[in-house]
Formats: sequence, C-alpha cells, structure tokens
Amino acid sequence: MKLSDLKQIVPKLENVAFQLEDGTFVPEHFHVTEVGQVVKNFIDCGGAIRSEKAVGFQLWNADDFEHRLKPGKLLGIIRLAEEKLGIEDSEIEVEYQSGTIGRYNLDFNGKNFVLINKTTTCLAEEACGIPGEKIKLNLSELRSSPESGCTPNSGCCS
Repeated sequence: MKLSDLKQIVPKLENVAFQLEDGTFVPEHFHVTEVGQVVKNFIDCGGAIRSEKAVGFQLWNADDFEHRLKPGKLLGIIRLAEEKLGIEDSEIEVEYQSGTIGRYNLDFNGKNFVLINKTTTCLAEEACGIPGEKIKLNLSELRSSPESGCTPNSGCCS
C-alpha cells in the first residue's frame, strides 16, 4: 500500500487498528513513533547496485493502556512528515516488535490495516547459481526422439 492509499482510507475510519496476518491485533493502545522516508542503498550478491525507498512507520506499545490513536492524529503525523521531511508517495513499510523487530508490508481488509509478512529472497539468482524453477512433467508426456536413438524395442534401455 502506498502512502496516498492510506491517506484516502484513514479519514473514513472511526478507529485505526492494525492486525497481523494470523488475525492477532496490535494492542489498541499502540503509538506511531516514527513516520519517515527510508532509503536503502546496497549491493546484491551478484554485484548489482540497488536502491529502495519506502515510507516507514514504526508501531510501539507502551504501558499507557488508555492511549488510542485517532484517524485525525495519524493524518497530522503524516502531514508533518511530508512537510518537514519531504517524504515521497512510496510503499509503506511498517516496523513492529513482537518478539523481535519485524518489517511488514501494509494492506487494508476493509476495516483494519493488515501487516503482511515480508520475506527475503536472492536478487541475483543467476550469479549465485540458484537453479531456476524446474519444469514438472508426467512421464507419459515425455516422447522419445529419433535423434536420441532411444525408441521402443531399440535395446537402449536394456
């Protein structure tokens, strides 16, 4: 989800709620402690220089159980970040700690924002020697070819 998408959704909400893919909710007394532009410049394992940009949100739980982040307050934080930091309309990446700090993509299910698990991958599979996906065939789909010299009753498989 891009920042512009979130800004269109939030004004229509009565409450801002986040949940994980497994259905558990971020406690409703969470804080948004950071909003900013995250830039990652790196070299992949194949030597290609890469750059990624995202709008970073950090969620944090405190012991102030009466705290509730209202939609207007969240929009105010976003507007301040846009004004002071010049953040771009990029995909949102959410940091949330449950055991350790996790990084999530963001989606919306019509009622709540959903933290979508991110996964790692190799960006240079050919350079690393990672084989491409194998083609799966049924043996009955294989046909003999005259060039191989292997035809029924040729004795090649004896």
